[in-house]
Amino acid sequence: MSSGSKGIEVEGLVREFKDVLAVDGIDLAIEPGEIYGFLGPNGAGKSTTVHMLTTLLPPTSGRASVAGFDVVRDGPKVRATIGAALQETALDPFLTGREHLRLQASLHGIGGAERQRLIGDLLDRVGLTSAGDRKVRTYSGGMKRRLDLALALIHRPSILFLDEPTTGLDPQSRTALWEEVGRLSRDEGVTVFLTTQYLEEADVLADRVGIIDHGHIVAEGTPAHLKADIGKPTVEVVPEEDAEQARLSALLSRFGSPTAARPGASAVQLDGHGVLADVIRALDQEQLRAAAINLHSPSLDDVFLAKTGRKLEGAEEEDAEV
Repeated sequence: MSSGSKGIEVEGLVREFKDVLAVDGIDLAIEPGEIYGFLGPNGAGKSTTVHMLTTLLPPTSGRASVAGFDVVRDGPKVRATIGAALQETALDPFLTGREHLRLQASLHGIGGAERQRLIGDLLDRVGLTSAGDRKVRTYSGGMKRRLDLALALIHRPSILFLDEPTTGLDPQSRTALWEEVGRLSRDEGVTVFLTTQYLEEADVLADRVGIIDHGHIVAEGTPAHLKADIGKPTVEVVPEEDAEQARLSALLSRFGSPTAARPGASAVQLDGHGVLADVIRALDQEQLRAAAINLHSPSLDDVFLAKTGRKLEGAEEEDAEV
């Protein structure tokens, strides 16, 4: 990416707090219109990175440009170009949603008929039209997060920072926010920098994913590439007859390495010597009848566990919801 990029470019970015190295020399290159998912355990450096890129925190060293502007030298220009919905919401419980948007628009120099049109459009887009004239103290957590998104969009930013935007939301509110973020990128070309605790969120939304741990980027790529890189699919077969278990295990071993399976089944991790269709053909040729055949593909949870040695906090909530 060139230095004139309108996306996000980071080189050797460092942030130190006394004796703690929160971000340790990371490099990022995010193209305009891309949704970039930024994953990491609590304390890994996610929010610190976002705070530096949004000019809320100066880097200790290194450089970063956002929409072509240096975050240190061109702070006002960066802030005029970006929208940010961070974890620390600053909503006034005694103002209505519409009053919040009116105030935010005025701060950006937007007034008159354009302001009214924008407010109405944004309330509709985030599903708050009927609640726009209610005080924020009556809003649920999901409604507050959606209002936060509308506030971040009032000045039509070209780059949007979302710091764990759906934490604590119910599945319906989470899905609605996903749809709006996807639409912003797809239809309006907005670049989105998304930190999240939810692996499913990154898998659904992100064009590329970066995993940060202990201040370092430990993995980066498309969700599909990262999953393929971390492991091959696993085929698990349950024979119709228990007595065929040994013969089934021997047959499957032609296609990969034996791996853990549920009771009564045999499984191998495919190693490139065949795909599921080849396994099925071999079962037919050997006249081995299967009661069930399952193909398990690697998930982002597997990637995260392999790269950091632990599960992401939000993954446990996802498992509980299924």
